[in-house]
Amino acid sequence: MLNNDVLRSLRYTLDLSDAQMADIIQLSGLQVDQARVSDVLKKDDEEGFQACDDELMAHFLDGLVYFKRGKDDSRPPQPFELPVTNNMVLKKIRVAFELKEDDMHAIMQSVDCPVSKPEMSALFRKFGHSNYRTCGDQFLRNFLKGLTLRLRG
Repeated sequence: MLNNDVLRSLRYTLDLSDAQMADIIQLSGLQVDQARVSDVLKKDDEEGFQACDDELMAHFLDGLVYFKRGKDDSRPPQPFELPVTNNMVLKKIRVAFELKEDDMHAIMQSVDCPVSKPEMSALFRKFGHSNYRTCGDQFLRNFLKGLTLRLRG
């Protein structure tokens, strides 16, 4: 799934302004201006659209975790994993919103996309593990839609 689509979806889910999105990115240590964030959040066919690179997306996801859960200064920050994959997006959202396995299943059930426990746990395995499964675009899209329904009603 395109990074821009994920950003737009999470922006809508959390009902954030461009300035708030820039603040979330800056929580992870990347200085970004509101104009760049606005360009990244535009639709593909709008004038001034910019593609969101993996670095910006990684900073946003880490910033989202800090925004939702707070920053623990006693622990060193986790190194960024690049490239950003759908599996990583799913993991970071799960951490940021403190979602348990039952919450994840309820979110997927709410959009008529039930997932078994082994299928769900395979998405959170480390790459290279024998049970690792790649998170597809449609799965992530459905998850973001279910998360929006859960948070915005």
